[in-house]
Amino acid sequence: MTSPTTPLLFTPLTIRSLTLPNRLWVSPMCMYSAIDGVPQDWHRTHLAQFASGGAGLIMAEATGVVPEGRISPRDTGIWNDAQQSAWAQIVDEVHERGGRIGIQLAHAGRMGSTWWPWADQRGTVPAAEGGWPTVAPSAIAFDGYAAPSALDAAGIEHVVDAFADAARRAVRAGFDVLEVHGAHGYLLHEFLSPLANVRDDEYGGSLENRARLLLRIVDQVRAIAQDRPVFVRLSATDYAEGGFTPEEAAQVGSWAMDAGADLVDVSSGGIVAHPRIEYRPGYQVPFARTVRDDGVPTAAVGLITTGAQAEEILASGAADAIFAGREWLRDPHFGLRAAHELGVEVPWQPQYLRARWR
Repeated sequence: MTSPTTPLLFTPLTIRSLTLPNRLWVSPMCMYSAIDGVPQDWHRTHLAQFASGGAGLIMAEATGVVPEGRISPRDTGIWNDAQQSAWAQIVDEVHERGGRIGIQLAHAGRMGSTWWPWADQRGTVPAAEGGWPTVAPSAIAFDGYAAPSALDAAGIEHVVDAFADAARRAVRAGFDVLEVHGAHGYLLHEFLSPLANVRDDEYGGSLENRARLLLRIVDQVRAIAQDRPVFVRLSATDYAEGGFTPEEAAQVGSWAMDAGADLVDVSSGGIVAHPRIEYRPGYQVPFARTVRDDGVPTAAVGLITTGAQAEEILASGAADAIFAGREWLRDPHFGLRAAHELGVEVPWQPQYLRARWR
């Protein structure tokens, strides 16, 4: 229940046909626990718990639109019926708990076919152990990884078609929001960054050309999403000289809105290995503000760990919503805790009500 004094964090947000009960959302976080791209029981319990914990929106992890679009052999996919069916069961469980859930559609590009974080090895997974050749805008390897092949015109069309097909499957699975992953050094970010894209055709050179693939995909996803919101995740800086900049991110965000996006989820980094980043609470929030100052609705991320901090970010005008990751892993009921911290009454699962009153 809201009132004129309700904190912004717990003010509903309506985007197209979807009304989200609050603005404290779960970031997409890879679990590296799928089998042949199919999400497992782990994903079901992992994601459903956040609906009980007061999340306004739950964004499922980066999900490959094609087999070679996965980050690792253990990543989820949405290119076949088995994957779509498994995702539909997860969506149903989140909905049964009163939650809302989106999916991040992704292609890892040159950063695909890698070992998961707790594997004994690092770098590229060889074909004999389940790996695959990778693709990118240009044949430039990420530090420590195998060199990719540069996509030709047919390969680019295949990527566009794959995102469109994945969007159709996501709609059939019942997802409430579709997000296009254009960040963290993966394929669409590789096209955006001059450090990874040295093409001399219509997909390289100028910012307009480098953004062309992302915008074509947003346009396709928008048409398929119907009245569902479409988000775009961007890395607003490469933290490297000559890389993608916050001002360019603001321009691309504006173009993405023209192509049918509804909100830009602003993150940073991923193109270069070992960037020099000054990690501090809310360190990525200024990037969200830069994009939002250009008239683009944004979500902010980056070491946001309390309700008061999240509320201050919204009240400052830096963002329209908050995505958090690690804090939801530490406390799957972060939403309920933040509401209590800010003195807001929010719905609880009836099974948990005894904890609400004492």
